[in-house]
Amino acid sequence: MSQKLSLQNALLTLEQLQRTPSREDGVSEEQEDNLRQLGCHLIQTAGILMKLPQVAMATAQILFQRFFYQASLHKFAVRDIAMGSIFLAAKVEECPCRLTDLVNVVDHLCKRFRRKPLDPLVLFGNEFYELKNAVVIAEMQILKKLGFNVHVQLPYAIMVNYLKVLELTEHPTIPQRAWGFLNDGLRTSIYICYQPPTIACSVIWLAAREAGVPLPTYPAWWEVLDSRLEDIENIAGHIKSLYYRTLPIPELPLTIEEVEPYLRKQKQQGQQQDEPTKKNNIGADAAEESPCSSGSTRSTRVSRFS
Repeated sequence: MSQKLSLQNALLTLEQLQRTPSREDGVSEEQEDNLRQLGCHLIQTAGILMKLPQVAMATAQILFQRFFYQASLHKFAVRDIAMGSIFLAAKVEECPCRLTDLVNVVDHLCKRFRRKPLDPLVLFGNEFYELKNAVVIAEMQILKKLGFNVHVQLPYAIMVNYLKVLELTEHPTIPQRAWGFLNDGLRTSIYICYQPPTIACSVIWLAAREAGVPLPTYPAWWEVLDSRLEDIENIAGHIKSLYYRTLPIPELPLTIEEVEPYLRKQKQQGQQQDEPTKKNNIGADAAEESPCSSGSTRSTRVSRFS
């Protein structure tokens, strides 16, 4: 059976989104989200320091996200796959970077994240060669897991065209805000769940809403641009959720050796937090059932929810 070639991004099914390899390996949803964000943050920061174009950094982050829907964060290091994604994306976007520069920049960032002394790598030393080999191996693993399907369609040009259609290109804040939302959205799963035109519509909708600018509704502008309002609102919700929590970078594992101790520590902390809750629940239930408690059982139960 012949397969059609498509220039659209490959999207995941709901089952693939919910049952990721990391989740099956015992990594919780919150831990997985934090590690994905850490990897994307590392890619974006390294790309800026290496003066790579934004399209290369965006492609690298999407490849990073795609990879960890095919592989587990318990078996592959965030640092290594981030480096491999940058190295591969730079080739895909025809702006190749030097392997030496990539290794030195990522090592510098990892030390800064860990609040360690920012001593430069010894060129051609053991640590340098280990990181260099890690990049090459990570690039091969990404190609293998993704079946060499590294095509990425980005929504930046589409968004600019939509701004022209809506006559918003000269607005003082909307274009810049929408562009920023596109960059921030790379740290979420929206590029794995939605096609670029819908993402472009969503960031414009979000930027216009924050600027207090009404958009046409007769006819509905999103329908003219072949998008659904429900999808636009869902994408906007994913992007806005990034701004309501702080990423605990110093605590998150960057290397594969750090993953197991991190998960064990998180599990122990979760159990310690659950114990007082269980004791409080047991005490509350005992108070409800005790004949010596003031008032009837019925009134006690009602007061708990008042």
